[in-house]
Amino acid sequence: QVRLVESGGGLVQPGGSLRLSCEASGLVISQSYMYWFRQTPGNQRELVAVIYSPVNSYPNREYADDVRGRFIISRDDTKNTVYLQMNSLKPEDTAVYTCSADRQFWGQGTQVTVSS
Repeated sequence: QVRLVESGGGLVQPGGSLRLSCEASGLVISQSYMYWFRQTPGNQRELVAVIYSPVNSYPNREYADDVRGRFIISRDDTKNTVYLQMNSLKPEDTAVYTCSADRQFWGQGTQVTVSS
């Protein structure tokens, strides 16, 4: 049974940082496309970042335009955990952040609120 559990959300002031974690069980993250999505009420879920490994290669990372340069996706294969380091946070980053494996399995999400 696949399970994804996010943590690390909370309230932060504009310009601040947060690190989200997504601990996976029932699958091997290094063999999956691991995504972070976010969603605000009334809006569609949007892709934030993805990390994946082509066969026999280093991980590739891709980002949405509005987070590139501020957010970093990474993973710790020994902990089977994916992270999203979010820096220089803006009020418009406020959303529920959810991790996904291969867009097939989903966590419950964690709320991030950026406000003064």
